[in-house]
Amino acid sequence: MTGDYEDGNTLAGPLSEIFSVDVTMAVIRCVHCAATGPLATLRVYTHAPGLVARCPGCEEVILRLVRTPDSAWLDLRGTVSLRIPLAAPSPVHEVRHGDAIVADTP
Repeated sequence: MTGDYEDGNTLAGPLSEIFSVDVTMAVIRCVHCAATGPLATLRVYTHAPGLVARCPGCEEVILRLVRTPDSAWLDLRGTVSLRIPLAAPSPVHEVRHGDAIVADTP
């Protein structure tokens, strides 16, 4: 592919929005048995190097998370998809101070 593109830094804002939420509420689908449910329902084993999460339906590995002093490695190859619910944006209210209108969020 050629043409106009931006480097990976363009993803910084959108990805930080996604991963700043409680990801345990994300809905996953197992690639092995197609079971779908919240990430919080996975069976997590902590006695491996890092964390290994398995499907509660078929017990296949859904994800692996390993941390080093300067990095985190996240392997999601056991998922078909990961749907992350985003918080609704806060409504903006106008607040008047004299003649000035100031946008204020609750």
